[in-house]
Amino acid sequence: MANRLEAQPQPLEIDWKRTAVIIIDMQNAFISRGGMFDLRGFNVSGLAGAVGPIKRLADAARVRKIKVIYVIQVLSPDLREVGPVTPYFYNHLLKVYRENPELRDKLLLRGTWGAQIIDELKPQEDEIVVEKSRFSAFAGTNLDIILRTYDIRYLIFSGVATNICVESSLREACHLQYFSILASDAAMAYPPARHESTIANVAQCFGWVADTESLIKAMASSQD
Repeated sequence: MANRLEAQPQPLEIDWKRTAVIIIDMQNAFISRGGMFDLRGFNVSGLAGAVGPIKRLADAARVRKIKVIYVIQVLSPDLREVGPVTPYFYNHLLKVYRENPELRDKLLLRGTWGAQIIDELKPQEDEIVVEKSRFSAFAGTNLDIILRTYDIRYLIFSGVATNICVESSLREACHLQYFSILASDAAMAYPPARHESTIANVAQCFGWVADTESLIKAMASSQD
């Protein structure tokens, strides 16, 4: 079911049968009050602005039998995936694990509240959830194998943070020769200027940018 998507920097002919919506890091640690980002002083109310657009986009995709794939950041209790001899271990957010062990349930440890996808966006029973331990959804995961198994070539990216995990994932998708689309209002960053910077980067070099209204309209008008 090929269809024209109105996007920047130019329209894209998209095959919806070969398309997936990728939802990145919509977890309590990043989005919810009392989670890691909130404890570190980030404006989680701004990041939560992505929830409604993501839900509408995912629901529309499900109606059209378009795959919805979740990617979450999860670490083992001993942080074996990131340290202690990697640069990632010294990222300022991971300092919380070392300096505030009493907060570990609020962070990204497997099985904790912090690592869980927020209630508003819980995956459906048959939907795929990919665990990652780096910013990119492709680094050290089986996401590329999953997508190629289902013959998917078009990826719609959403989630948080636009300028970090979403952009890292979209850039790598571009390098792997996927047609990558940023759902501009279904991703958020703090402060907002960083979100706008990613939009400019994607439109200039790495793919296409479209808002959820345009994406949902194109899905609804597609021909089987």
